[in-house]
Amino acid sequence: MTFFNLLKSAVFGLAILGVSVPAMADQLADIKAKGKIETATDMHYAPFDMLNNGTYEGMTKDLFDGVAKEIGAEPVYQDIPWTAELPGLEVKKFDIIIAPVTITPERLQRYAFTLPIADATVALLRAASNTDLKKPEDIKGKTVGVQQGTAQFKQLQAFGDKIGGVNIKEYGTTDEAYADLAAGRLDAVAGSLPNLNYLVKTRPETFAMFDKAAFGQPTYFAWVVRKDADSESFVKAINDAMLKMTDDGRVKAIQEKWLGAYTALPREVPTK
Repeated sequence: MTFFNLLKSAVFGLAILGVSVPAMADQLADIKAKGKIETATDMHYAPFDMLNNGTYEGMTKDLFDGVAKEIGAEPVYQDIPWTAELPGLEVKKFDIIIAPVTITPERLQRYAFTLPIADATVALLRAASNTDLKKPEDIKGKTVGVQQGTAQFKQLQAFGDKIGGVNIKEYGTTDEAYADLAAGRLDAVAGSLPNLNYLVKTRPETFAMFDKAAFGQPTYFAWVVRKDADSESFVKAINDAMLKMTDDGRVKAIQEKWLGAYTALPREVPTK
């Protein structure tokens, strides 16, 4: 008999004896009971999350609206700084982080990730007027901005060590880094490929990609949930919804709307 069957037998036996047994915690059941999903994201990360005249929009919202509908609960969207999101999740201030979080081996040990929602490969952005920077190695000795506490920062740091040194400047949001690049206070900005492509698409007069922009290992964005038994059913419900939306074409339509192209994503959570 398995441990789970033994546990069920013990619970059943206590019930027969009239002993009150507390119900096992289940995050999905709690969410359905209250009818809402408390989320957290940084609404300054276009094209995934942004504020348009005070209204939250972006690829993340479109995706999670669909997921929440499949689950049968109303999403509650909260604008939380990236540096406060993982600590807030751990103390249960919200149910899920829907900010695009890069899947890394270190984070997999501590958190539960959903299926990927987008490519997250790190790349480089320059000012449109700066044609001297063409390949990633050209940032040697240059000042490059990146959002603090991100996987992109770690990859930039490792790449800088490999090529002989890069002056890295950290920012609380990518918007601040883009502003400094436009003002000439940075030589380049490192970020995820879809974010940078979107920026160049919307502001081609100001920004341009390096000729060979990507320099990191292929990685993916996903959403993050607490890594405990209570959350397993919630993660499964999200993944089931994402697969359904992939198969019926909704994910493709959302990607094309915000990214301008469709990239097929893994149907399982990458483990490295």
